[in-house]
Amino acid sequence: MRHVTAPPAISVKRLAVDRDGRRVLDDITFDVAPGEVVGLLGPNGAGKTTTLGVLATLLPYDAGEIRIAGHDLRTEKRAVRAAIGRVPQEIAVYPTLTARENAVFFARLTGLRGAAARKAAADAIEQVGLEQRADEPASTYSGGMQRRLNLACGLLGEPRVVLLDEATVGVDPQSLESIVAALRRHKERGAALLYSTHHMKEAEQLCDRVVLIDRGRVVALGTPHEIVAQAGLKLAAEVVTERSLPERWLEGLEGAHVLESHARGLDETGSFARVSIAELAVAARVLARAESHGAVRELHVQRPSLHDAFLALTGRATRD
Repeated sequence: MRHVTAPPAISVKRLAVDRDGRRVLDDITFDVAPGEVVGLLGPNGAGKTTTLGVLATLLPYDAGEIRIAGHDLRTEKRAVRAAIGRVPQEIAVYPTLTARENAVFFARLTGLRGAAARKAAADAIEQVGLEQRADEPASTYSGGMQRRLNLACGLLGEPRVVLLDEATVGVDPQSLESIVAALRRHKERGAALLYSTHHMKEAEQLCDRVVLIDRGRVVALGTPHEIVAQAGLKLAAEVVTERSLPERWLEGLEGAHVLESHARGLDETGSFARVSIAELAVAARVLARAESHGAVRELHVQRPSLHDAFLALTGRATRD
């Protein structure tokens, strides 16, 4: 029997966007299959929000071919809008309305009416764990609860494609758990999710594949494991010292290079550094070098993470 592969729910080919004479997106190409979560990762200003704005039909683009749920974005905007659910970075619910009233309102915007709208609203509220406070005004909710309501409204109508822009910013652990569980349920029903985030651990846990973009271009694409392999990283050592480390403290040490280094928090002294090491034996030399500049409080050796790969491939952190 011939194996039939479903076409991508999101297909982006050579997307380019110019703003004020400057190219902010250049040759962006990726796809998202039905039932797949793809993370869109990049530093501040890399182009994540612009990419999502284009896919949501909110921003114009200058070149490229984009299809959403089988529809051409340039010629079939109405059909594209009917196929997508959007969860923006800003809270986009009405504070004076209850969660139930908000959800029913947004359900009606998807075309549902009467009992169907009320059932869809109740289901969405239950998915994010707000059913116990569904009849209280959104203004009385914590920030995490408002994020959950924001998500519920974006998932109404069981959209085939869901676009999420930093949907978990500032949420508490309970809210994060509810949001991730809701997203997994929509993945299991076959929705395609494009998930912009700066939380690398979230991306590793939730995303089937990730797209790393930097300065408007794709720098890596694949599973989290494949991205780490593309960066050529083997092991990582974390070093915490009592005094600040000098800028070139690892210079000349073979098999080691600094991924990130910065002062510790406002209430703490000393430095934190994360170092890529070629093999375990190099960790001892990193420790000796750090100790030569001051007492070492902690040393941890770990397998490299998606965060490490991101630093190696872009040269900067997600919040630069």
